[in-house]
Amino acid sequence: MTNGSKVGFRSLIIGCGLAFAVACTPIVRNYGYIPTDAELSAVAVGVDTRDTITETFGTPTTTGTVGESAFYYVQSRFETLGPGAPVEVDRQVLAISFNSAGTVSNIERFTLQDGNVVALSRRVTEDSVASNTFLRQLLGSVGRFNAEDLISE
Repeated sequence: MTNGSKVGFRSLIIGCGLAFAVACTPIVRNYGYIPTDAELSAVAVGVDTRDTITETFGTPTTTGTVGESAFYYVQSRFETLGPGAPVEVDRQVLAISFNSAGTVSNIERFTLQDGNVVALSRRVTEDSVASNTFLRQLLGSVGRFNAEDLISE
């Protein structure tokens, strides 16, 4: 092996190693906003209202379903490793509840570990079309229609 071919071989090995290292580096994406504990210390329970919370922290990610009984701020972090699907590695939810007078009654913070997977519905319907090909469906409809249905006024 000549000296030039050794340098080329080393460059190839280093290039492959660098490509492998870059491919294994996770891509991190952050979504949403959640106030920090220092920012939350300025909120006074029983004093602050929906308007003051919105002015201080901005519009919430979502609100409570009944009469805006709560504001929810959500922040998520996803990591993608190589060609794999993104995986949620961190989620924080800040729930600010309001009483009937519209002032803050409670502040709670939840993480991904606090969450539960909730199956809303497990009903499965059978699909009769899955076993038929397009051509079989097309040819199967021959003779099933009536000319009167096409001409009717």
